[in-house]
Amino acid sequence: MNRPFLGFGLGLRKEHYDAVLAEHPPVDWFEILSENYMVQGGKPLHYLDRIRQDYPVVMHGVSLSIGSSDPLNLDYLRDLKSLAERVQPEWVSDHLCWTGVGGHNFHDLLPMPYTRKIARHVAERVRQVQDILGRQILLENLSSYVSFEDSEMSEWEFVTEVVQSAGCLLLLDVNNVYVSSINHGFDPMDYIRGVPPERVWQIHLAGHTTNASGKIMIDTHDMPIRDEVLDLYAQSCELLGPVSTMIERDDNIPPLPELLDELQQVREVGSACWGMDA
Repeated sequence: MNRPFLGFGLGLRKEHYDAVLAEHPPVDWFEILSENYMVQGGKPLHYLDRIRQDYPVVMHGVSLSIGSSDPLNLDYLRDLKSLAERVQPEWVSDHLCWTGVGGHNFHDLLPMPYTRKIARHVAERVRQVQDILGRQILLENLSSYVSFEDSEMSEWEFVTEVVQSAGCLLLLDVNNVYVSSINHGFDPMDYIRGVPPERVWQIHLAGHTTNASGKIMIDTHDMPIRDEVLDLYAQSCELLGPVSTMIERDDNIPPLPELLDELQQVREVGSACWGMDA
């Protein structure tokens, strides 16, 4: 599929706008949260336009609700397409989940039972979205905290069925794989081996925490990447080959130099696996 390799990136956050413009840090690319820029004007778009002049950008959304039984939100898709035409991103992604029903947005990324019927439903909606946007999209795997008695297959089998049937691509969140493996008791490498490698175009890395009991892992994006996730990333790199990789940090956002140090650590892990200079 001629997968492009962008290198190693960061999520673009408002706390770092000025530093990025002033210092031009050694980041290969940035991921933006689409909904933050789906407006007619204002400072976010002002900064994005300037940063886009110097860096490749990808768009990542949280409101597509591809698994919902509601009709697709055509107003949302119109605005998303308009932003993509402005930004000219390398690609556009969202989550393999649902976020609302009956016109209500729950502002959370909610899982689905892993059944063939639901896989067909999601794949058909993805094809419609791709037709509207005029491009392939990437879907990201979730971290999950519940399972469904109705499920007919593993999560990685479900993901594979959706992306292959829909003709879309996969954003593999390695931290989410690890978190879900602890919560549900499976081998995370079974997941990595179980998805089609040629469809993995991006990797997310992030930090996580545990709940008060210490028994449930929670994907919080508010801490540095844990060593066990970096180890899983290294194994994934060996299996998948070069995949554009970035760090997500959405809370407790540190100064940019701290994230750059963490990104360099990720770069060294990936580059060592792929025989590249770090």
